[in-house]
Amino acid sequence: MLLHTLADYGARESAARLSEDVLHHAKRAFLDWLAALYPGTRTAPCLQLLGAHGDELGHGASSLPGCGTTAFAPTAAWINGSVSHAVEFDDIYRDAVYHPGCPTIAAALAVAEDRAASGRALLNAIVAGYEISTRIGAAVQPSHYRYFHTTGTVGGFGAAAAAAALAAPGDAQAMLHALATAGTLASGLQQAFRSDAMSKALHAGHAAEVGVRAGLGAAHGLTGVADILEGEVGFGAALARDPDWRLATEALGERYNIARITQKNHGCCGHTFAAIDAVLALRAQGLRPEAVRAIDVDTYQIALDVTGNFAPATAFEAKFSLPYVLSHALVHGSVRLDAFGERRRADETVLGLMRRVALHADPELSARFPGQRAARVRVTTRDGSKVSHYAPYRKGDPEAPLSDQDLNDKFAELAGPVLGPARMRALRDAVWRLETLDHAGALGLAADGSPA
Repeated sequence: MLLHTLADYGARESAARLSEDVLHHAKRAFLDWLAALYPGTRTAPCLQLLGAHGDELGHGASSLPGCGTTAFAPTAAWINGSVSHAVEFDDIYRDAVYHPGCPTIAAALAVAEDRAASGRALLNAIVAGYEISTRIGAAVQPSHYRYFHTTGTVGGFGAAAAAAALAAPGDAQAMLHALATAGTLASGLQQAFRSDAMSKALHAGHAAEVGVRAGLGAAHGLTGVADILEGEVGFGAALARDPDWRLATEALGERYNIARITQKNHGCCGHTFAAIDAVLALRAQGLRPEAVRAIDVDTYQIALDVTGNFAPATAFEAKFSLPYVLSHALVHGSVRLDAFGERRRADETVLGLMRRVALHADPELSARFPGQRAARVRVTTRDGSKVSHYAPYRKGDPEAPLSDQDLNDKFAELAGPVLGPARMRALRDAVWRLETLDHAGALGLAADGSPA
C-alpha cells in the first residue's frame, strides 16, 4: 500500500542528516512562510480567530507569531495556518496546484515548540511534510482541482507527516496512521474561492490542525486506514479522476520537491502571475497605460475559471481578478499589498484599462497545466501598433527562482511593518541558522506583538 512506502520514508526523514542544499531550501520555505504570516496577523480572519479562541490563548507552548501569545499545538496550527494563507503571498508547488507551506509549516512549528524540538528537527519535519504531500497532490491533479482546494485537502497529509516526524521521530507506524487519519479528514471546496467569505484561508488552517491532531494521536496509538489513498472508496476514488499513484512515490528521497517550490512575487492568486510578468516586461520596454487600446491575454483555462472576474467588488475578489491585477501592474508597476486598498481599487486609470482587457483560453497552454503556468499578453496601441510578450513561467517558479536576497527583501517588506526593523533583522538571521538552535522556541516568536 502507498502509505507504507510514504510512512517508511517519512520516518527515515525525521531523523535523517539532510544535505546542506535541502536544509537551505527548508529554511527558505520557513522564512517565506513567516513573510506571508506576519501581514496576515493584521487582517481577517486573524482577529476573528483570536476572539473565537480567547479562552485558550496564553495556554500551551506553541506560539502565535505577531499575536503576542501562545496556544496549545492544534489551536496554534489552526490559527497560524489560516493567517499565513490570508494575504496570498504563500508558496506554491506547481505540479500539485498546492500551497504546502501554510499547513505543513504551521503544524511543524506548533509541534516543535510544544515538544521543545531542535531547529534541525523542525527542518526535517518540514521536509518530510513537503515531500509526502506534494507527491500526493501531484498524483491527483489536475482533476482534483476542479472541485477541491488542494491546500485544504492534501495539506492535511503535509501537516500530519510533519507532526508525526516530531511527535514520534523514526516511528513508521505512527507516521502511517497519522497520514491515514489526515486522509479521511480532508476537506476544502473550490466554491470558497468565489465569494468574499473567510473560508478559503481557513482551509489551510483546518489542514494544519487536522495534521497536528492526527500526528499527536498516532504517536499515542490512534490508528487510521492504511489504504485511504488508493482504496476502492478512498481519497483518490472520491476526490479525483484516474489518479496516477506512481507520482506519489516517484524519486522519493532522491529528488526533493522542496527545492522546486514557487515563491510568490505578487500578492494575489498564482494563476495570474505569468500574465502579470508579461505585462511588466512590456512596461519595462516602454508601454504606458494611456497608449493602450486593447489587451488580449492568452493563458490556460483554469486561470480563467478562477480569476476571470471583471467586476471585483472587494479586496479578496480583486486578488482573484486577472483583469484587475494585470491592469494594476501596468499602471503601478507591481501587485503588492497596497494594490488592494479602496483607493487603488477605485483608480479610474486601472478601471479603464480593465474594460480593454479580453481573456482567451489557449488550448496548448491549457494542456500543459498544471506543470506549466504560462501566458501571452498581446497589446494593441492607440496608433494601431502591436506588441506582445510570452511568459513561459512565472518569476518565483523553479525556472526563475527568487534569490535568497529576494526572499530577505520580501520578508522585510511584509514582516517589517509588524515587527519593526531590529526585530525583523534578528528573526531573519535566526531563521538562516535555524539548524543550529537547540530549541525551536529560541526564535522567540510568541513575544512578537499583538495586533491592535
